[in-house]
Amino acid sequence: MRSEQADAPRETSPREARIWEIVFPDHTNHLGTLFGGQALAWMDKAAFVAATRFARRTVVTARSEQVDFHVPVRQGQLVELVARVIEVGRSSMQIEVELHAEDALAGTRRLCTRGRFTMIALDGEGRPAAVGG
Repeated sequence: MRSEQADAPRETSPREARIWEIVFPDHTNHLGTLFGGQALAWMDKAAFVAATRFARRTVVTARSEQVDFHVPVRQGQLVELVARVIEVGRSSMQIEVELHAEDALAGTRRLCTRGRFTMIALDGEGRPAAVGG
């Protein structure tokens, strides 16, 4: 039986989000490695989740910068995206996102890609709004 308290909203906003994906053939290029655009889309989604949970508002991506691809991600690998709110302005949030690839059978894990995203909180009219986190 679930406690009502377990469903109560948190008093403080979380600063981190984690998302898992698996690399299927339609996510890869002719070399069997993850398309860079797919990696960016997953990273943007993780940044969106972290910013939304932190601000408790609608958010949009304003900028992606300094995305570094260190090693390729192979078809069949699991991908964990870790997004962290690292800086907060009036309506903007800087989100650092790391993409880690894991070989589920071997248990090996590597940091493959890291990037930074700027997310903007919006009010009900679609204008920049103060971050409430």
